[in-house]
Amino acid sequence: MQHPEASIIVHTSLGHPDPHIPQPDRAILRRLAGELAALAARPIEAEKRDLWRKHNALQPTRPLVFCDPENSWNEIITADQLECTSALARQWEWLLRREIFWSSSMGDDRTLDPHFDVPHVHAELDWGLKEQRIGGHDGGAYRWDPPIKTAADLDKLHPPLLRVDFDATNRMANLADEILGDLLPVRVKTSWWWSVGMTRTLAELRGLEQIMYDMVDAPALIHRLMAALRDGTLTLIEALEAQGLLSLNNDSTYVGSGGLGWSDELPQPDFDGHVRLCDMWGFAESQETVGISPSMFAEFVLPYQLPLLARFGLNCYGCCEPLDKRWPVVQHIPNLRRVSVSPWSDRARMAESLGDRYVFSMKPNPADLALDTFDEARIRATLRDDLRAARGCRVEIVMKDNHTIRRDPTRVIRWVHIARQEAENI
Repeated sequence: MQHPEASIIVHTSLGHPDPHIPQPDRAILRRLAGELAALAARPIEAEKRDLWRKHNALQPTRPLVFCDPENSWNEIITADQLECTSALARQWEWLLRREIFWSSSMGDDRTLDPHFDVPHVHAELDWGLKEQRIGGHDGGAYRWDPPIKTAADLDKLHPPLLRVDFDATNRMANLADEILGDLLPVRVKTSWWWSVGMTRTLAELRGLEQIMYDMVDAPALIHRLMAALRDGTLTLIEALEAQGLLSLNNDSTYVGSGGLGWSDELPQPDFDGHVRLCDMWGFAESQETVGISPSMFAEFVLPYQLPLLARFGLNCYGCCEPLDKRWPVVQHIPNLRRVSVSPWSDRARMAESLGDRYVFSMKPNPADLALDTFDEARIRATLRDDLRAARGCRVEIVMKDNHTIRRDPTRVIRWVHIARQEAENI
């Protein structure tokens, strides 16, 4: 692998044409932006922000409820609902309609920022090697052919190269500001990563089943690959920081695998407007290694994540993997604040471990919204049992990882209603 200090940010033109939105589409977008601005101005938005700040500071509050249908949003905001005709306008219309539904119909504790965010125009991250995916059309299942077949292939890796088209980004932001800026202030804000966990990239490069064998048969290869991913990822996030491309996430930003970022502890007291990693929430997980033992996790995974997580002001850890058996290791993560309690974890054991010292990010089973029958009685009983097990903890209830809601948007509304009732009655 090349030296980890190699340049990774490239100011380049990616050949994006000038964006254009016709006048009729602009009128539609402005109408929706006006609706969104009115929703954002409601007093309840300030109340919810304050609730999240207290919750993230580990002050006692009622359990907060957050629902993100994720891959089921296309069953809520469908193509036939869109009125715009141009491609970019339809993308922006979809985003505005999603925010309106979330704020006016869902009924959860998510807050609404009175902004319209435009991400940077950039190419996919390039490590020098990439898996070949087979299948996966329209969000379906896929398999992949990993590129690292032997240890010699590791020499083909290089620190991640990120190509950003700043001219195209500015053109996009200026267009959004021209159309919507007087209604919703426009920001250039990009979530450059979701997790710095690295084990998904590990599995894509080497193969999910193969890394399980390697931890026994070729441990030196896994250590070498994880070290390369650690050094490359650290180079990436530090370069983003140095070039002023990071944005604060102590607002309505979704942080970790659930919950919002509102916090008075971020940014740091010496913040001068230049966003550093220490001013942000960090996050890592290792869902791909759920099949290995806690001792293997402690050897092959967490030591490579710790140098990355140490850069952040507050940290979240975990997603769908159960952490009850990994907790003796995970608890040593610096600045750890939010911990995922997945549907496959021992709720009582996690409640004992977390207490009121961490945010207990409870994840109900997303299958509740995907089954043939929406069983309200069973959903209510399960939530009630889980909340009782977590009594005394700083609980948030996060519905996510949905792939279908059976094309029935009322399911998310009904689920939120049930969850809020149980949260308020516990």
